[in-house]
Amino acid sequence: QIIDYTWGRAGTYSGEQGAPVRHIDFAEPYSAALRARLFAAARAAGVDLRAGGCYGCTQGPRLETAAEIARLRRDGCAMVGMTGMPEAALARELGLDYACVAVLANWAAGCDPEP
Repeated sequence: QIIDYTWGRAGTYSGEQGAPVRHIDFAEPYSAALRARLFAAARAAGVDLRAGGCYGCTQGPRLETAAEIARLRRDGCAMVGMTGMPEAALARELGLDYACVAVLANWAAGCDPEP
């Protein structure tokens, strides 16, 4: 899943240059079929991927404050980044399979590095 905390980004192709307005089903933002293929490829390569978790997409480019991270946690986010939206919704509008493979690079503000 994904929660979009961004603003001001072009998040749709609907209505652009005469394109019709399309209301996409975004209840499951990531393609189950593509996710299955990604997990199969990772297993075959001996790479450990974790399934699930909610991605919180923030505006950036600055990192989040400890208070913002606390809010993201309360909202159910397991990871945070700046690049998950609007591309997930734009891909859905275009009928493209889309999935997220996130590499966690650092601990968020106020978080302890626990395994």
